[in-house]
Amino acid sequence: MKLKKYIANTITSCRILCSILMLFFSGFSVQWYILYLLCGFSDMIDGTVARKTNSDSEFGAQFDTVADFIFVAISFIKFLPLIHIPKWLWIWIVVIAIIKISTIVWGFIYKKKFLSLHTIMNKATGVLLFLLPLSLPFLELKYSSIVVCSIATCSAIQEGYYIRIGREII
Repeated sequence: MKLKKYIANTITSCRILCSILMLFFSGFSVQWYILYLLCGFSDMIDGTVARKTNSDSEFGAQFDTVADFIFVAISFIKFLPLIHIPKWLWIWIVVIAIIKISTIVWGFIYKKKFLSLHTIMNKATGVLLFLLPLSLPFLELKYSSIVVCSIATCSAIQEGYYIRIGREII
């Protein structure tokens, strides 16, 4: 069955479509949450499906990263205007972004390719980031963000270290 090799990337494509559809609904509305949960579910299963169907590839891993970026960016676009983010948290987010961007640039310059590692720490960061908007109705951002940013900082540093030493986890 040749169709099996396209299932994982089709699931990833659905995450991009659902992410774009999120733009048309109010942040934290029922429709937005449904699309948000569909995006999260697709992210959890696309890699597993790729491995089970023997269709995992470097392209699929990069496509997954692009889909994740689109999902996160649109999620932020929708819910950032609805919440107050303290200045100290913005600074911490910028520091994490600088570390991640530096790692990407370093990978391009010295390894001649785009590298985004699927480490346990990156996955933990992804899960925590995914849960963050779901927790906002009952947990203050100033507390939950400390946990998320701590894990994200360690993850970004670890990914940079792994890429610099040549340990490429996909």
